[in-house]
Amino acid sequence: MGISDIVIVGGGICGLATALAFHRKGYECLVVERSDSLRTSGADTVSVYTNGWRALDQLGVAMELRETAVALRGLRDISLDRGSQREISLNGEEFRILDKGDMIRSLANNLPPNTIRFGVDMVDVELDPITSDPILQLRDGNVIKAKVVIGCDGVDSVVAKWLRLKAAKLLPYCGVRGFTNYPNGHDLGNEVLRLTGDQITLSRTPINDNLVYWLLTRKWAPQDSKVSEDTKLIRGSTLEYIKGFPEDVIEMINKSDLGSLILHRMRFHKPWDLLMGNFNKGRVTVVGDAMHAMIPLLGQSASLGLEDSIVLARCLDQEMNKLAGPEKNRINVEVAFIRYVKERRMRLVKISAQSYLVGLLVMSSSHTVKIGLLFLLLILFGKSINHAQYDCGRL
Repeated sequence: MGISDIVIVGGGICGLATALAFHRKGYECLVVERSDSLRTSGADTVSVYTNGWRALDQLGVAMELRETAVALRGLRDISLDRGSQREISLNGEEFRILDKGDMIRSLANNLPPNTIRFGVDMVDVELDPITSDPILQLRDGNVIKAKVVIGCDGVDSVVAKWLRLKAAKLLPYCGVRGFTNYPNGHDLGNEVLRLTGDQITLSRTPINDNLVYWLLTRKWAPQDSKVSEDTKLIRGSTLEYIKGFPEDVIEMINKSDLGSLILHRMRFHKPWDLLMGNFNKGRVTVVGDAMHAMIPLLGQSASLGLEDSIVLARCLDQEMNKLAGPEKNRINVEVAFIRYVKERRMRLVKISAQSYLVGLLVMSSSHTVKIGLLFLLLILFGKSINHAQYDCGRL
């Protein structure tokens, strides 16, 4: 297949990881990205558990990323309502936080030159009436003809819409995230602290000796649409919600970098939609958030996308080696996509269900409901860290 035969829509983590997985298997591809450059600006982090590092090892970039990633030793969970706390051990699992820009640059730098084409805004997909080849319709009126299309274009995926997948559901919750810099350093150690109040959860994660990342999860309010447009309003609103939290946490929010603050309403794909969804049609499929947007409480969003890329490239390569010839190649791709979806489906359903139940647990104000949810999570998923033990296999 030539470089324009496989087109990957979206140049984020999932799109670049998928392109690199294909490159490692000997397949050229073209990544089309709407932005004018790599999306490495702005302050954002990526959490990666053991399962994600296994995928990065297969892609050949784990070693260089570990050099800048911060290894965390566990989670301390404090309930402000009950005045209790518990230590959650990682049980030997690898859990690191790294800069999102570092990961994107690493993936991109390992791709062949001219793999990524910037400033390409795709608005629709059509099928050639004779060959059934996918054709990408661009906003500027041009088209890109392909043999294979993979949608890695996020939660608002144009490719997923064309596949008629159900859109990610808007939750009655929102997330506020930001960074706080401590010029003289902090003494917060290397653990994640999670504080839970009345339907509010705030997690604090040290990034290095000076920088801390935090995420507040709370109910969405009607005025949040306006608040989200002004970072000063975001900070002021957040301070109102955390009255009664420890003074050091209030100080952290008060001293946060205004330019890093983002308020967004949460969206996710329901487990039953992942169970029933049709994630491929012919030679078109989806990867990452386009396929499975998750509630960000397990820290698995990026790692799941990395897993997708490994499984998809492996399935494609295995099928392409079975038969030869142009017409058979088309059949091979379709069979490969069916295998890919089959292999991924139950993994995604299970993670989605777990994150959904954890979300209900975090947001519930009823002590009885919380106990019931904890019992259900234990019965269905065992230890809370078990999701990190998954192995997507070799590339």
